[in-house]
Amino acid sequence: MELHLWIYYVVAVLILTASPGPSVLLCVTKSVTQGFNSAIYAALGSLFAIIGIMTLSFSGLGLLITSSELVFSIIKYLGAAYLIFLGYKTFTSKEEDYSFENGGDLGSKSKLSSFLNGFIVGASNPKAIIFFTALFPQFINLNNPLLVQYLIFVTTFALFELSWLLFYAYLGHKSSKWFLQKGRAKFFNRITGGVFMGAGVLLSMTSRE
Repeated sequence: MELHLWIYYVVAVLILTASPGPSVLLCVTKSVTQGFNSAIYAALGSLFAIIGIMTLSFSGLGLLITSSELVFSIIKYLGAAYLIFLGYKTFTSKEEDYSFENGGDLGSKSKLSSFLNGFIVGASNPKAIIFFTALFPQFINLNNPLLVQYLIFVTTFALFELSWLLFYAYLGHKSSKWFLQKGRAKFFNRITGGVFMGAGVLLSMTSRE
């Protein structure tokens, strides 16, 4: 892969991964309410989902998916419903304060739950399939080995995506002392719950164009 093409790809990925979205919000929420370790597993789940989307897009299956109105709608509405569910669950939480040792050890059930939350949120946006399906042809050189290019694309994206998710989660972790004060959990839950539900509504209104 030519160096100048890789640099252009890095710029595109940097802009994409630095922009806060549902996965960032989930990682920040996990970091504040359950500890930084929980956010790490949520970030890994989201990253795993996005890599799967990249693989589909690179292999050409993404074009098939995005060309089907039915498949696109199913993914869109399931993702929107899950975001709204997460938002409602958070918004209606009765917690008045968070009583945990931030960053402490997590049980295997909590690790799996955080990972699955991240995976579902990461996979819930069909727009990502469209983005990568449109992005990859701009950088793929058919005269070079495709597998090598795929590994470069995925590795570059994974490094930026995970770094940004953990960065935002760390900011949430550093601000958690303020939210850990009694009575502020309800305020945080109302804000994040509302944003999650809003993101779900916006996702349900997206189109393939």
